[in-house]
Amino acid sequence: MKWPGRLKALITHPILGLLLRVYVGGVFIYASMYKINYPGEFAETIASYQLVPYWGVNLMALIMPWAELVSGILMVLGVRTKSAAAAIGGMLVMFSLAILITLLRGIPIGCGCFTSVEDPLGWGTFWRDLLWLGMTLQVYFFPSALQLEGRLIESLREVEA
Repeated sequence: MKWPGRLKALITHPILGLLLRVYVGGVFIYASMYKINYPGEFAETIASYQLVPYWGVNLMALIMPWAELVSGILMVLGVRTKSAAAAIGGMLVMFSLAILITLLRGIPIGCGCFTSVEDPLGWGTFWRDLLWLGMTLQVYFFPSALQLEGRLIESLREVEA
């Protein structure tokens, strides 16, 4: 097998999909915990980016962590994996754009990704989010091992027969 074939086999391997699915889902579950427990601090972090209108900051601080938690749980469990990956991918695109704009504007703030007190934003944060986006795209486009939704459909077919 030539190099491009091996690379494709590696990228599309179900075990890699499982590992990436559990990793990215776990990151989003972990990231949501602090934000859910301290929505006021998270609202201050959102406001510090200076991208969301004042009337949307609190709403965003209440909804986004729960979206992260639900999407992360679905991704780890392998239930509605494409939907969870699409939601997480959308959030990562939004986060990456917010980080990029903030870096270009030179606003010295913390990321607010996991806690309210973090090191200032840097290009490493931006590249990390793009790496996670790449992992999420792999999960979206290629099936992974131990996806519950695939087994559920097979079980339903067995019941119908």
